[in-house]
Amino acid sequence: MFRVGNILDNLCIKSWEIAPGNTTIVPKAYFLKGQLDRITGTAYTDDPNAIMHGGYEKTHKPTRAYMLQNIWMLNGTIYKGLHQFLFHPRTQLKTSMHFFPPIAVDTEIENASIYNSYDGNAFFGLWLTDDCTMYPLAASEGVPVISDVFASPHRLEYKSMLEMNPFRTNAAYMKNAIFFDDDWGNNKSKHERFAVNRNKILSMFPGTSHPGVFILRRNSGKTRIMLNEVEIAEQLRDKCGFRIVDVTKHSVSEIITACVGAQILVGIEGSHLMHGLMVLQPGASVLTLQPPNRFCGVIKITTDMEKQNFAFVVGIPKDDGFYIDMEEVERTIDLLP
Repeated sequence: MFRVGNILDNLCIKSWEIAPGNTTIVPKAYFLKGQLDRITGTAYTDDPNAIMHGGYEKTHKPTRAYMLQNIWMLNGTIYKGLHQFLFHPRTQLKTSMHFFPPIAVDTEIENASIYNSYDGNAFFGLWLTDDCTMYPLAASEGVPVISDVFASPHRLEYKSMLEMNPFRTNAAYMKNAIFFDDDWGNNKSKHERFAVNRNKILSMFPGTSHPGVFILRRNSGKTRIMLNEVEIAEQLRDKCGFRIVDVTKHSVSEIITACVGAQILVGIEGSHLMHGLMVLQPGASVLTLQPPNRFCGVIKITTDMEKQNFAFVVGIPKDDGFYIDMEEVERTIDLLP
């Protein structure tokens, strides 16, 4: 129900602006000649050529709030009149609930705030950069409410670190419910709230500057098989002094400890890189290793907001995956400030 302000306008009893919008100039990414020509498919990126070359003005919309009345939440779906909005992917429900969904509601909330989004529940990275950034607004307006679905150990660690204590339920009636909409905008207010979360984490994990960190993805999340992922990580460790962490094996505390102070963050494009982005300082760099058939520029939206440098190397197809040329990685690093 995030980012559907036109629908919320028709359903709400009142709406108001929480923070104004603003405009920024999209910076150019760092990449070698010919890299964009390798792209055969994209994910959540309409025009990679435009966003990677930058140089144009981008408008970030205001953050707005909408108060709705008489809202029902059942099994991860929000109902208002004839409208229904999925709170999270159906796959996050227990299988039995697809066939025998409970309809009993024994919880009533006078003033609720909805900060969780479908995309945040589906993608860890968007949960960390968007939903967690929205949480302070929700907490200031009412009782933050989320659906009671499985939460990964990493999410639970962040909830503790960021002092998030929402009310979890799959069945509730909300007399008043406030929803938020920023249309994916990264306005100044969102940057400031993101910075507050970063500083909370940095206060727990002090560190000093070091060359960089490679975050191994392996087969976590959406399948992106990089055939020489470990090899590239080890070469960066041996040649450049990089640290290596593995999201499939290490805790949030272990990952952040390695990332604090990094000048460069490297890894396959994906949500797991958001661990490093949470503590990366302005002026630092992110180098994404991109599958040629699934080029994605979503991370650049955050690096642009946080005044960080975004770089990429597009892989070369092989068998059922792709591989990255180490020489291209080194030459791309040489381009970075």
